[in-house]
This record gives sequence, C-alpha cells and structure tokens, in this order.
Amino acid sequence: MAIVTGGAQGLGAAFAAALAANAAKVVIADLHPAEPVAAAISAAGGSCVAMSMDVCDPASVSTVVSRTVALHGRIDILINNAGLFTNLPIQPFSDISNDAWDQVMAVNVRGTFECVKAVTPHMKAVGGGKIVNIASGTAIKGTPGLLHYVASKGAVIAMTRALARELGADGICVNNLSPGLTMNDNVRQNSAWTPDVIERNIKSRALSRDAGPDDLIGALLFLVSSASDFVTGQTLSVDGGSVMN
Repeated sequence: MAIVTGGAQGLGAAFAAALAANAAKVVIADLHPAEPVAAAISAAGGSCVAMSMDVCDPASVSTVVSRTVALHGRIDILINNAGLFTNLPIQPFSDISNDAWDQVMAVNVRGTFECVKAVTPHMKAVGGGKIVNIASGTAIKGTPGLLHYVASKGAVIAMTRALARELGADGICVNNLSPGLTMNDNVRQNSAWTPDVIERNIKSRALSRDAGPDDLIGALLFLVSSASDFVTGQTLSVDGGSVMN
C-alpha cells in the first residue's frame, strides 16, 4: 500500500500510475484535485484513490494517514513527491523574498518531515516499509538561480541520511530519488525554462537527451521493492549522468 504526495500531476501522477500498474494500492494525497488521475489509473485496472492533503498541515496529514489505514489496513510505501519547483522563477538569491523562501522550505522540507512522522508508526507496526524522498541534482551541483529550492533539496538529502540511521532498526528503508530537469507539462509552461537553459541541462549529461517521467520509473520501483532491502540512506541520481555520485 503506497501513499504518493503531490500526485495530481507531473512526476507524482507518473509515480502513482507505475506503482498501481505493479500491484500496489495507491492513495494520491495532494492539495490539487487528484480525482482525474486516480480515475484514470483505476480505469486502467489499478487500485487508486485521491485524498485532499496539505503537507504543511499536521492535522491534514494525520487525517489522510488515518483514512488510508482505515481503508487498506497498512502503509508500506511513502513517496514524498509534493514540492514547489515548476512555478519558481530563476533569479539571483538576493531577489528571493522571505515569504517565497519560507513557502518553499515549508512545503519541500517540513512537508516531507510531517509525512514521514505520520506514516512511520504504521510502518513499524507491520515490520518495515520504504520511504522515497524526491530530491534533486540541483542540491549536488549547486545550481544557481534557485537558492531556496536548492537549499530545500539539500535539506531533504541530509534528512534522508539521518532518518535512515534512526529507522533502520525498524526495517524502514529511507532513500532519495534525485531527478535532473525532467520535462513535463508543468516545466514546459514555466517561461523560466527557456530553450537555452534546457539545452545547457542536456549538454551537462553523459546521455545527452531530454528526460521524461518514464525515465524515473525503474529507479522508483527498485527503491520500493524487496530488491532494495539492503539499501538505505542513499541518493540515486537519475539524470543521464549529469551528476555522478
């Protein structure tokens, strides 16, 4: 049984569909309406429901976790995908407002913390689980122009390492999946991602081509499967060889 945060669109929707196609029962938890995505997954033969959730609100997170356990009896997988990125402008750090900084940190960092805190008691109750936090190669490369986003994903990487240490005795594996710039409709709609910026990203890769959501699915399925039972605290970069850990 899997919870995917931020699954109403983009990478989260692709993650939810892939998990459901591989026999997981999926709950998509998102502030945005996720019913169309859940309905499409169900129509394709998967098990998927949508629930409204604000990752920054502990009460909202607790409600979704409780409803999920009531519906499915357990939680085995958490994909912490909800985050602010695609609508952020590329700008000098000195132009980032305090409000914008706080909002990115609240969603990308505290939201991840709140979700992990809510699901881990239920994972412990069934003897383990898999948590996959969606990080970013920007935190490893020090990408300019998005300091609040880069700092937030650096925090997620560090948090994942510490959580892996704390939760290992409970059989819970905590890892990062770290995409490069992945093209989807939301990215294409952001005018900050101009053709020359996208081309520079492509040229930084050993495999010089665009990345799409499907490029991340194999790594995601590995990290939630029994094949990764001895893997924890790691950051798996899936970016065509732009970052080489």
